[in-house]
Amino acid sequence: MNANTQKLWIQGPAGRIEVLVDAPAPDAAEPGLAAKGVAVIAHPHPLFGGTMDNKVVQTLARAFVSKGWTSVRFNFRGVGDTEGVHDHGVGEAQDFLAVVQHLAPVGPLALAGFSFGAFVATKALDVLLQQRQLGQFGPLILVGTAASRFEVSQIPADLHERTLVVHGELDDTVPLSDVMNWARPQVLPVTVVPGGSHFFHGQLPLLKSLVVRHLSQGVS
Repeated sequence: MNANTQKLWIQGPAGRIEVLVDAPAPDAAEPGLAAKGVAVIAHPHPLFGGTMDNKVVQTLARAFVSKGWTSVRFNFRGVGDTEGVHDHGVGEAQDFLAVVQHLAPVGPLALAGFSFGAFVATKALDVLLQQRQLGQFGPLILVGTAASRFEVSQIPADLHERTLVVHGELDDTVPLSDVMNWARPQVLPVTVVPGGSHFFHGQLPLLKSLVVRHLSQGVS
């Protein structure tokens, strides 16, 4: 993402996991930026070209870093130089949890994901809620949530104010109606980007602005 991006390798349940870490600049303009916590971000579907270098994932990482979070992106099993093979979300949630355990075992934790990655993030959250106090969770950012293809977990009501769900009005990969059907029983708000596609072509600056605004609202 920038000259200060750090590449790491950690051991996961299916072998080593390729990770990129971006930390806020120590001389950032906003006081206390380096102390917010760690944001772990999951990428879209591996079988359709999804990697940690996806533009939406990079946009999420930049938004978190700009608001003082250390962003952590990683390749799921079988992607890039991460070992293992695709596991339809089950093993990928284990990969997510392994990254959390290695790089954010304690302290404030934010979770984010795009498309398939949003689904995986909710599955990881299910497990993490059994391991951590609610107060340790920072923002939860779900973009292009793959509610039409996967059983995306519901978000606990206590985390709704910390959760931002963003979806493109004209998403032809995951129809907006499917995300609304997932969100409606939870009474979980969905931010709709007018004219937005699944990959937010031409609208990534707007997506970043929406995430930064959410991170600025004291939800963390």
